[in-house]
Amino acid sequence: MDTLSVLLQNVNLFETKYHRINGAGNWSYAIDKKDTILFYLVLSGGFCLDVGSEVRQAHAGDIIMISNAAQHISYALNYHGNEAKSLDARLVNEADSIIELNPVGDNGDNNVSLILIECQYDKEMTRPLLSVLPSILPELSDASDARFGVLDIEVKLLTLESEKERMGKMAVINHWAGIMMIECLRTYIESLPETTDNWLRALKDPYLAKAIAAMHYEPNENWTIHKLAEVAGMSRSSFAQRFKEVVGMPPLTYLIDYRLRLASRYLRLQQNSISRISELVGYASDSTFSQAFKRVYGMSPKAYRQQYQRKTAV
Repeated sequence: MDTLSVLLQNVNLFETKYHRINGAGNWSYAIDKKDTILFYLVLSGGFCLDVGSEVRQAHAGDIIMISNAAQHISYALNYHGNEAKSLDARLVNEADSIIELNPVGDNGDNNVSLILIECQYDKEMTRPLLSVLPSILPELSDASDARFGVLDIEVKLLTLESEKERMGKMAVINHWAGIMMIECLRTYIESLPETTDNWLRALKDPYLAKAIAAMHYEPNENWTIHKLAEVAGMSRSSFAQRFKEVVGMPPLTYLIDYRLRLASRYLRLQQNSISRISELVGYASDSTFSQAFKRVYGMSPKAYRQQYQRKTAV
């Protein structure tokens, strides 16, 4: 399995919601969706997206991913004004419905039709990825790209799903969101310059990518620098130096971080004993696992699980 696929195995997009939005005249809105991944699909017309650090225009056929949707503003291409009202309440109250944006007293023509998809995700498993992604990723829009033909089929399918109530509708939308995330990440990672300090550059490195995939695929393996260097096809010293330069931390530090994040996921979502989880993430003893977990999360694995159970029981 390739490295990006392995990395995304535990991202787990869930509670996916979709909204059909039509804008007319001098429309605008603000969204403040913390800890949410958003996808915009422009069906017709165009609009502007302002994420604070960047303003992006989007046009018919464009697909855009907002990686960690803190507040952003959307508005008509020819918008004039200085205030955008929050759309958050309407996204909750009018979920799975068409939201019409037509300012009072404005008889302007329709200028955009889009689909907005919002997804929750596993925050711990996604943290290293989102920490190095820009707020808004490069749009997918190049119809000359061979893969865009496949995306176009998915887009047409999603459009049909958004217009009808059919069995399996949310499964289709979840599936689409996963495909869009992969395509947006591919485009972004492929565009990274060799000089960037973004650790995702390691996924383009034919040697480091093998080692990272191995750690994610078999976290319970008794990995050493020597074993990882063998997987990468490098000498021990060259591998250790190259990994730290590109990823920003030593290989075993990366491994420990991944193991503990994976353990936190198991504690939240599985009923396995703490001893079994300790084995699954590569710790030889429960006490060693508990000590390592507490150093990072500030509490024992048992306390972490109980805290999560109390939160979800409310």
